[in-house]
Amino acid sequence: MYFSSFPFGEEIPGHGRPRGPAKERNTTKFYELLEVDKSASLQDIKKAYRKLAIKHHPDKGGDPEKFKEISRAYEVLSDPEKKSIYDELGEEGLEGGGAETDPSDIFDLFFGGRRRGRQQSKKKGEDIVSPINVTLEQIYNGAPRRMAINKDIICNDCEGKGGPADAFITCKECDGSGVKVMIRHLGPMIQQTQGICSACKGQGRSIENSKRCKTCGGKGVCKERKILQIFIEKGVKNHHKIVFRGEADERPGEIPGDVVLEHAVFKRRGNDLFMTKSITLYEALCGFKFLLTHLDGRQLLIQGSPGEVVKPDAVMCVKGEGMPCHKNPFIHGELYIVFDVEFPQKVPESLHAKLREILPQPENTPMVDEDDPKTEHHVCESVTPEELRARQQQQRTQGSGEAYEEDEDEGAQAGGPQRVQCRQQ
Repeated sequence: MYFSSFPFGEEIPGHGRPRGPAKERNTTKFYELLEVDKSASLQDIKKAYRKLAIKHHPDKGGDPEKFKEISRAYEVLSDPEKKSIYDELGEEGLEGGGAETDPSDIFDLFFGGRRRGRQQSKKKGEDIVSPINVTLEQIYNGAPRRMAINKDIICNDCEGKGGPADAFITCKECDGSGVKVMIRHLGPMIQQTQGICSACKGQGRSIENSKRCKTCGGKGVCKERKILQIFIEKGVKNHHKIVFRGEADERPGEIPGDVVLEHAVFKRRGNDLFMTKSITLYEALCGFKFLLTHLDGRQLLIQGSPGEVVKPDAVMCVKGEGMPCHKNPFIHGELYIVFDVEFPQKVPESLHAKLREILPQPENTPMVDEDDPKTEHHVCESVTPEELRARQQQQRTQGSGEAYEEDEDEGAQAGGPQRVQCRQQ
């Protein structure tokens, strides 16, 4: 295929001079969506978004499309760089439209090349991820925290170069290319691969030891300890991340990455709180009442419904006393209480007659002649879960059980025994 010339600047659709009058750019739509002026501060934009987000949230019966538009407007106007582009070029500028097309893009279109300017753009460095432990009280109420990080910064003495201009020599391992070619023989085949030179780390040059920067040792970066101020927002989720833009390690020719903080694992389920409360058998039968100190210090009086009997492991709910929802702290989850009914160890025989009068009797009590010699008498003994686990471990260790018993035991642990019917001969 042969091209005699490229019609740079001619009227090709999408390139060169536009046809007809230029489309008027709308640079006020996002401000109108958030109901703020173009001179509004970041604090005013945040306040307006929070108000409208609550009003139009789909969970509150709002319009999902309206909520999406509001969120998009806030995303742009809360970012100084995006806001600057929007104020000049409108929404089209954010989507890549509105800027003049470089004629070399046509060359890239035909031949798949890359523009020199893109090759020279800085890449972003790696992020630093640091877990931070916070209490459930801090998440419920919101709390400020401080965290120290050790990060690399570009050396001020050598400006990240590692030494003076005459200190650099061409790498002998890669001849200055920064890439090493490796050849592998796979039978009759030869495989050739390229990798970054380990001697110069892809730089194509190294520094003479005698001329290395004394401050950074030729690395171009130095260590710095920095204190980050953190605010734990109300109701943040498990593994929620707080991002500090550009606070990670600095590298020559790179944009610093971000510091990302991960919250530890909390004993909660979504926005709901769970707790276990032990009550006596009397409280389970006749009603309970207790004071609960909540995470924000409030005293809650918790009591059961009159006449309701609480069974062991029963779960009851206190509406609206769970964790606050993230970004919407006025809405809370639920508080679930799991009840552990404590039974008395023994009941005196003197009370048996009274209990028979109060409690319902079993419907099918066996009529047994206790003096019958054919009847064997046995008394059950209590077994703790620890004793039962020790017994099962002993059985597995000794291997004294039959194969059928072991299979059945394993099947029961996996969700029930699996039986296979024998085939008739």
